[in-house]
Amino acid sequence: MELQVINGSALTLSESVFAKAFNESLVHQAVVTYMAGGRVGTKAQKNRAAVSGGGIKPWRQKGTGRARAGTIRSPLWRSGGVTFAANNRDYSKKINKKMYRGAMRSIFSELVRSERLLAVDSFGIDKPRTKALLARLDELAGTRNVLLLVDETDENLELSSRNLHQCEVVTVSRVNPVNLIAHEKVIATQAAIEKVQEWLS
Repeated sequence: MELQVINGSALTLSESVFAKAFNESLVHQAVVTYMAGGRVGTKAQKNRAAVSGGGIKPWRQKGTGRARAGTIRSPLWRSGGVTFAANNRDYSKKINKKMYRGAMRSIFSELVRSERLLAVDSFGIDKPRTKALLARLDELAGTRNVLLLVDETDENLELSSRNLHQCEVVTVSRVNPVNLIAHEKVIATQAAIEKVQEWLS
């Protein structure tokens, strides 16, 4: 199969990467796994064992007329521990590499089918100017909700897109299922598509 490069010749795509059926459940699993891996999970509270102090019984068991107490760090007391204290938690999920690559193939194939993947010979800007990047996006995609997929880091592109909340610039090594499906269009350089093909073949 072929993909027409804007202002260039057609690019031959591998059918094993860009012509797969859309596997919704697999893509969903890859997206959930990726997003779960980004959760910090650092919420923490102290239970009665973690709160400092309270090593001695505050008063004797009997004869005082007060309720019996074993520690001043009981959850019933001021400055005591939390009853069901939240602890650090790892939210990450496991997905096999083969399944992850299969999900990425499925997403790229759907992008080609829905004509949301645009190929360009190169996408460079002479100097970091947001206005220049916006002009290129309007010309090529007709929208500013765009993922720019490049083969290597371009500082001018990074700086130009930093102020645009809908536009994102990523290299092939940093692309993930979430940013692929989150944008209306994906503009990829020819070198980036070749790298994707090499990675997912």
